[in-house]
Amino acid sequence: MFTGIVEEKGRVLELAHTPQGWRMKVAARLVCSDVALGDSIAVNGCCLTVAAFDAETLEFDVLEETRRLTNFAALRPGLHVNLERSLRVDSRLGGHFVTGHIDGMGTVEVSEARGADHYLRIKLPENAGPLVPKGSIAIDGISLTIAELEPDRVAVWIIPTTLAVTNLGEKQPGDLVNLEFDLLGKYVAKLLPRQAG
Repeated sequence: MFTGIVEEKGRVLELAHTPQGWRMKVAARLVCSDVALGDSIAVNGCCLTVAAFDAETLEFDVLEETRRLTNFAALRPGLHVNLERSLRVDSRLGGHFVTGHIDGMGTVEVSEARGADHYLRIKLPENAGPLVPKGSIAIDGISLTIAELEPDRVAVWIIPTTLAVTNLGEKQPGDLVNLEFDLLGKYVAKLLPRQAG
């Protein structure tokens, strides 16, 4: 379980196919400071398990299914990924509940400064999950508040701190982003038809 409050941008060093499957190596500092084998780390919002590490790098095994269903297929050395360690029970919940299970990929349509603020609009995948205006969405693992909502698009405003700490400032129109829809909304949407029946 995560909060969607990204701790640092990691830099992809390698995403290679080996005889054992896909292996991702990421340069990081803060997240490496107290990591252990088997820890869960959200990478662009996708929950991965630490398979190896040292003081400045993390390594993860990546399933073919994960690579296919996330924006990992577009990753290459030098690109940044958002990193967050799993939620501790004694810490503040600054964002919203994020599971690290990606619901689909969206496509960046607009990413631009508007005055002193930054505007990001995403085209949603078909059959996007339940979303509500002013509700929460995780975009590449970042907890954000929905500012505009259409049946096939969502828009958010991004503060300067989020632009600096995450990879969103690097996104261009056409780029794919991982989306996780609000956990509580998904449960409500699943339970309501049962109660109506």
